[in-house]
Amino acid sequence: MSEITWGLWQLLLEGLWVTVQLTVYSAALGAVVAFTVGIARTHRLWIVRFLSGLYMEIFRGTSALVLMFWLFFVLPVAFGWQLLPLWAATLALGLSYGAYGSEVVRGAVQAVSPAQREAGIALSFTPMQRMRRIILPQAWPEMLPPFNNLLIELLKGTALVSIMGVGDMAFGASLIRNATGESAPVYTIILVMYFVLAFVLTRGMRVVERQAKTRIGQRPAKGGGLLSKLNLRERTDISADAAGAGGI
Repeated sequence: MSEITWGLWQLLLEGLWVTVQLTVYSAALGAVVAFTVGIARTHRLWIVRFLSGLYMEIFRGTSALVLMFWLFFVLPVAFGWQLLPLWAATLALGLSYGAYGSEVVRGAVQAVSPAQREAGIALSFTPMQRMRRIILPQAWPEMLPPFNNLLIELLKGTALVSIMGVGDMAFGASLIRNATGESAPVYTIILVMYFVLAFVLTRGMRVVERQAKTRIGQRPAKGGGLLSKLNLRERTDISADAAGAGGI
């Protein structure tokens, strides 16, 4: 590998760092938006529910790529605010995926048993205290699996920023391909890199999910895969046969 080629491959490593940064920043913004809008959609005032629902419909129904272009090209012309490409992409991805996440939050909050809310009222908790101490701790474990899916989709969606010239992995791969003329090894490598990042995120979210369930007394059984299910079914069949034999 020549020095020039090695320098080109360094672009891919630098792009990896940009992808990680973009994922973290967008996920943080999306989480704030998801909880704010999702909880607002359960508010007792209709105007709050209407405005939060309007936000969700608008940003869920628009393209994240077009929103990036609007924030980067139209916003300076309309308001005189020029955003860096990285921050325009972060804002677009965070607002878009936050709209999807708001539905996850709303569904999980509304799935909490009404008896739990009534218990909070009986304890003279304010609405904020009921949400913070009773509802969210029980809804949080139910949010994590769909949040995991959204986080993986967000990671893959960061490749859109390469169109704006942001030096992420996809942009670095494009430069390497143009310089070397090699497509197969370059895009195979970034496929593997995206998979490794997604796998790490998934394992991390699984750990968070187990801890969240443990805190509310729902410790998940380890090894809950297909093999354990088959073993459980086999034990159930054996117990049924033994019960039938005892009845005879």
